[in-house]
Amino acid sequence: MSTTELHQQLKDRFGVEASDDRVVTAGAAGALCLVATTILFLLGSQFTAIPLAGFLFTVGYGLWNHQATTAKALTFLATIATGAILALITVYLIIEALPAMREMGLAMFTETSAPMWRTRGEEVYSLVPMMWGTLVTTILAMLIAGPLGVAGALFISEIAPDAVREIVKPAVETLAGIPSIVYGFIGFTILNDYMMENLELPTSGSLVIVGLVVGLMSLPTVVSVAEDAIASVPESMKSGSLALGTTDWQTIKSITIPAAFSGVSAAVLLGVGRAVGETMAATVILGHAQRLPDPLYDVFGNTETLTSLIASQYGVASGTHMSALFAAGVVLFVSVTVLSIGSQYIERRMKHQLQGES
Repeated sequence: MSTTELHQQLKDRFGVEASDDRVVTAGAAGALCLVATTILFLLGSQFTAIPLAGFLFTVGYGLWNHQATTAKALTFLATIATGAILALITVYLIIEALPAMREMGLAMFTETSAPMWRTRGEEVYSLVPMMWGTLVTTILAMLIAGPLGVAGALFISEIAPDAVREIVKPAVETLAGIPSIVYGFIGFTILNDYMMENLELPTSGSLVIVGLVVGLMSLPTVVSVAEDAIASVPESMKSGSLALGTTDWQTIKSITIPAAFSGVSAAVLLGVGRAVGETMAATVILGHAQRLPDPLYDVFGNTETLTSLIASQYGVASGTHMSALFAAGVVLFVSVTVLSIGSQYIERRMKHQLQGES
């Protein structure tokens, strides 16, 4: 590529004047420094800081002399970096998980005979109990966060007076800022003790406690996203319904909820993603038994989730054991990615419907 073509591309993309050679030189130097930093970092070199310092110096120079152009370039770079980091994480997880997957084969995802997880002697690594525990706790959490979250969103957006809304909405959002370890500790010390004393559970920790705690943790996410979806329903639709003589509740039930259904569904899916990826609450509450409940539907049974497995064993894992934990991470990564794509698709459908597009 000639210098003239490079100048023209910079002008078209970032608004750089073609005659400003210093901008082109600084941009090229910064790009080379960033590429060198990435390569040296991946190689584990001790000289990674040198090109990184050069990149930071170039950025500083650009912000001082060509602020607008540098800001545009940095935002473009951040977008590219996001995709690259996601790709690197995916590749790294798969590479690290391959040894355990090759050794166990499909049995890692299908084996149900005991023992299903053994790290010494004849090693056995089956993720079936952990996948079942994750599924059960996620379903229990969504049975709590889904209905309560949608009801809370409707109350905040459609029913509550302004004075109440100004108090309730920040309070719900504050719940999202409470550390998950606090939720887990409360669940372990209060709910767990209550169930052991009153329901005579034989072991400490159960799936139903994790489901309750994670459901409460997912509630702010569902409320916030669902409230935004409900608030985005055009006011003309609701006003037209009221003008026809319907009550407020009939308008909410027949107009608002159907119009915002896609957004509400996306909110629930995001809550599911939060529940699937929850770590500390499950780690604190569960008793870490790598086996299936008996009977399988026993929500008061004690097993393991994918996240609690990784959190409780990574510190002592090595070799195939560590690779098996990475395989659990791959399952989590794929699950959350599918949920995220699904929620984005539903949100897109919501926008199309509200705009009258097919």
